[in-house]
Amino acid sequence: MNQADYRKLVSGRSTGSSAAFLRLLLRIPACAYWFVVRLRNIFYDRGLFKARRANAAVISIGNITAGGAGKTPLVIWLCNRLSRSRECAILTRGYKTRQGPLLDEPAILAESCPDARVVVNPDRVAGAAEAIGFGAEVLIMDDGFQHRRLARDLDIVAIDAMMPFGYGRILPAGLLREPVAALRRADAIVITRSDQVADAELAKIENKIRHIKADIPIARSIHAPLRAIDSDTNEISIEKLKGKKIFAFCGIGNPDAFLNTLRNLGANILGSKIFDDHHHYTDSCIAEISKQAEHLGAELAMTTQKDWTKLAPILAAEKRPAFAYLAVEIRFQAGEDKLRNLIEDTLTGRISRK
Repeated sequence: MNQADYRKLVSGRSTGSSAAFLRLLLRIPACAYWFVVRLRNIFYDRGLFKARRANAAVISIGNITAGGAGKTPLVIWLCNRLSRSRECAILTRGYKTRQGPLLDEPAILAESCPDARVVVNPDRVAGAAEAIGFGAEVLIMDDGFQHRRLARDLDIVAIDAMMPFGYGRILPAGLLREPVAALRRADAIVITRSDQVADAELAKIENKIRHIKADIPIARSIHAPLRAIDSDTNEISIEKLKGKKIFAFCGIGNPDAFLNTLRNLGANILGSKIFDDHHHYTDSCIAEISKQAEHLGAELAMTTQKDWTKLAPILAAEKRPAFAYLAVEIRFQAGEDKLRNLIEDTLTGRISRK
């Protein structure tokens, strides 16, 4: 079952007796998973499992759902802001498949945060020690909310406005990595893609968060498109994408967000191809995309920056239509000042005590 079909199933969009039976079956492993997660959190909360404290300030950027919450632009925003005055490192675990490591997020982070070192290690404690050995005084832990073995000074949780609470069920019956009540551990919330849902829906999300932790700072952000960049590193302005005939493709956790962004820019999407998250691109993938795009008369085959890091090394010259990716950055609509102040207060207290 591919990612799209799985999400249709767990969201309830797939109907019929067989779909209902499959959803019922998924509750069995979900209950077992919930029990393990709950027990592990109890052990950490009561000190039976010890979190290791690093000789540096640690800020975690994480989420509570599987895939697509938009953490990477948030990590980039935080790192570039802090690295102006402090030595920073990013801790990330990377992803692996049978073909080897898929360093999509680490590659983006390294390119987008030139003043920080990116340490790829699934063992966050070991990664922290490595980063401190390079002189880092602030560690930004990418996708760190559930990785409690490394103690952190600040937990920032990204929640995707388009899919905030994983259909209300734990994996694999839903998309929640742990119960929503785990947000009590968070120190701040950033609602991402706030522009892709109505204000009333955003208010519901915030109300639910505040029901769990009333005084938690909540910021709203968007993934603002900057420009398109093609395989020859030519820049295409946002204005020039309006009306352009595009074949869109991606392998990310929330493909609808990417397609909606292109539509909002006024692009003419002639067709699309959606792969599973962290898809491993091959020559045959490129050939298939090229064939479909050319058949539809597309001027550009457009993807995300995350996909581009895996696609570009195998992309042959003179592909028709041209391949390009959409560059984005995080921008805040509300709550940025409170978030900045919380970060500064945390770092001032932590670093001054070292």
